[in-house]
Amino acid sequence: MQQVKAVIARAKGAPVELVTINVPDPGPGEAVVKIQSCGVCHTDLHYREGGINDEFPFLLGHEAAGIVEAVGDGVTGVAPGDFVVLNWRAVCGECRACKRGDLHYCFNTHNAKQKMTLEDGTELSPALGIGAFAEKTLVAAGQCTKVDPSARPAAVGLLGCGVMAGIGAAINTGGVTRGKSVAVIGCGGVGVAAVAGAALAGASPIIAVDIDPAKLEAARKLGATHLVDSSKTDPVAEIKRICAETYPGAEGADVVIEAVGRPETWKQAFYARDLAGVLVLVGVPTPDMKTPDLPLIDVFGRGGALKSSWYGDCLPSRDFPMLVDLYRQGRLDLDAFVTEEVGIEDVEAAFAKMHGPAAAGEAPVLRSVVVL
Repeated sequence: MQQVKAVIARAKGAPVELVTINVPDPGPGEAVVKIQSCGVCHTDLHYREGGINDEFPFLLGHEAAGIVEAVGDGVTGVAPGDFVVLNWRAVCGECRACKRGDLHYCFNTHNAKQKMTLEDGTELSPALGIGAFAEKTLVAAGQCTKVDPSARPAAVGLLGCGVMAGIGAAINTGGVTRGKSVAVIGCGGVGVAAVAGAALAGASPIIAVDIDPAKLEAARKLGATHLVDSSKTDPVAEIKRICAETYPGAEGADVVIEAVGRPETWKQAFYARDLAGVLVLVGVPTPDMKTPDLPLIDVFGRGGALKSSWYGDCLPSRDFPMLVDLYRQGRLDLDAFVTEEVGIEDVEAAFAKMHGPAAAGEAPVLRSVVVL
């Protein structure tokens, strides 16, 4: 066992704390990873606010990259010294999803069996089974995905959650390809990543929708062809207009990605689709939110598909190395998502920056990244 500094959420809504925690030596199937970087994601804030569950105290952080320090018995996929991006989909290979070949839906993903604890022995609940706002963390070895060690940790670590969620929502869940039109509602880190994914796939037009001009500009830099300020313009009407200009007769976008997680924007996405279009929900709702009241004839009559995207429906062992290769080739600008690098003591301040539009002249915070 060793002791390290880490950030915890002790109670619902309380400010996070930097404390000393106990990290066990890795047991069978486990690995200890020395964290180099960890993005500050909205999901961590959801944990702090009690929006995931009430299993406090939480060890926060999950969007991370680092170096494997030690592995337990039976681990063959990674070894000490490997540079890895952590993932929260360590597939089991045995559940019904895995056995039918849908590993990206694995219903029984692995986490470390041992618990990290506070100094007094209180067990911690690691965010998404990772807990990476820490100098070191204990994970299941399958949560470690080896990638090119020459890549910048602060950038590629974001594949561990938000960037992968957005890119995957477009390519994996939405099935975006050349010749398809895409609209993305909500241009935070996940939404802008969805724009980048649509651009990688060759979609056109790619329409970014938000109320913050700075976020829209960030989307433009990552591949959006059209920007819609929904505080000034009806986004549904504007999406329909833009798509009809490109594809005569179109009644909306082929794929609409909702990256906010609110009923009102989901409803906009529903009606912004073309006939037989796909709606992808990747924004995370709070437990109290309800599906909007829609006429069932509209659900039937518009056809298509209404999907949720879990982790961008990714398979980390397949998708992470491929995206890191695209990053190294200059085809995927992961550096653009790193708004600032901060210390482990700055997590609470980073949470505060998630609320509201950027100040005039300031870039939006796509990701604050803790660098250790």
